[in-house]
Amino acid sequence: MTKNELEPISPIEAKEMYLDARKQEVSQSTLDGYHYRLKHFIRWCKEVEGIENMNTLSGRDLQRYKTWRRDDGDLKPISLEGQLDALRIFIRWCGSIDAVEQDLHEKFEALMPKLSKNDEQSEAILDGEEAETLLEYQRRFEYACRAHVITEILWHTGVRLGALHSLDVEDFDEEHERLEFTHRPDEETPLKNGQEGERMIALSAEVCRVIEDWRDHHRHDVEDEYGREPLLTSRNGRMNRASIRDAIYRVTRPCYYADECPKGRDPDECEAGRYPHYSKCPENVSPHAIRRGSITHFLTEDVPEKVVSDRMNVGQDVLDKHYDKRDESVKVEQRRDYINGI
Repeated sequence: MTKNELEPISPIEAKEMYLDARKQEVSQSTLDGYHYRLKHFIRWCKEVEGIENMNTLSGRDLQRYKTWRRDDGDLKPISLEGQLDALRIFIRWCGSIDAVEQDLHEKFEALMPKLSKNDEQSEAILDGEEAETLLEYQRRFEYACRAHVITEILWHTGVRLGALHSLDVEDFDEEHERLEFTHRPDEETPLKNGQEGERMIALSAEVCRVIEDWRDHHRHDVEDEYGREPLLTSRNGRMNRASIRDAIYRVTRPCYYADECPKGRDPDECEAGRYPHYSKCPENVSPHAIRRGSITHFLTEDVPEKVVSDRMNVGQDVLDKHYDKRDESVKVEQRRDYINGI
């Protein structure tokens, strides 16, 4: 379809239609994320370029927007990539409703910033939409398997890998719907912050059911070398940390839970599609990235920082510096909710 055959629509109207179309598919927090990532593009269209009709957008416009956003926002490459990727998905949707040329989203391939390994490692995060898609897939197709229970606990609690590894069957209190974390350095399951890291974490009923079904139907009935009954097991005893990490690398590959590769690779030929090379996938994440995403998700849902700090066992200063990945515009709008009416 040529530009002359497109149906005129303003950027703000297209964005509102897009958010309305996704409303039944994603959570409110994910919808808010779309809004905050796209609002910069809408501002650029209105205040910088004076674009009133999406039909006129071209690859050159997208390049100008990338340059403006990079310089105007002083963004790190990983943050710029996230905003451009959100815009790419929006533009692809616009192509489906005849708002822009259908192949315009393909121009983003040349626009995406090149990330160093340090950029990827320091900012990697499993966001709310990705976590929701992954868990929906596991709940439907791999319910209560080992990888599923690992993902459910990590996302719902935001705990560190070592804390997850330390859990015993008796640490799960199904009656009161909670997990108890205990520092046991003499039995090779220490917590990072020692006794200061000991705590109980409340669980949802849904997560409890997954843990119960794992324990009752799939967990290997084994003990570790200290006579304890680990919650996460292999045939030989307590599941080791490396195996937990590999499980996360495997299931957070988009080709695993979304049946597509953002990099355009063929999953049947990709090296990262086979054990033990899952970690080589450029799109999957580590357990710590799930912790970072979980913390950001709780904060985005307006859970007070003190509650998140206690639950995830992280000081508020460290939380602000290393874990809170909310966009600044998200933070300011959340603060606005507290002062409205004062």
